[in-house]
Amino acid sequence: MPDEGPWEPRRRARRRALQALYQWQANPQSAETLIEQFLDTQDFSMVDAELFKELVTGVMAEGGQLARDLRPHMDRDFERCDIMERVLLLLGAWQLRHDLATPYQVVLNETVDLATRFGSDQSPGYVNAVLDKAAREWRQHTAG
Repeated sequence: MPDEGPWEPRRRARRRALQALYQWQANPQSAETLIEQFLDTQDFSMVDAELFKELVTGVMAEGGQLARDLRPHMDRDFERCDIMERVLLLLGAWQLRHDLATPYQVVLNETVDLATRFGSDQSPGYVNAVLDKAAREWRQHTAG
């Protein structure tokens, strides 16, 4: 669909990464295996495959540290969140930490959109609140 805009492949990459990371939380396996499985079984013609790989690899490699970094911004232990909320928070946190070319508002909006589509009724508000607090702290240090 050409009217979707140039950002649509990135949006789709985030959605696929969310699905892959959810699968990883439910059934741990290597990033390489997971990425290969998704590339082999899903249509990536309109997906930024490089961003998908970067997100999956990055979150899987740094998930523990990202969870620790998020704790000061949360009102409960990370482990007490349901799987989808944990994955959403990790995905958003990784992007806030590493995808500095993308404005933090875009990261928040995209992550909240995923929370609305795939999370519980409470997920969008919670994910937005946690990531907004984190972004205000983390991104101020990178502003120059």
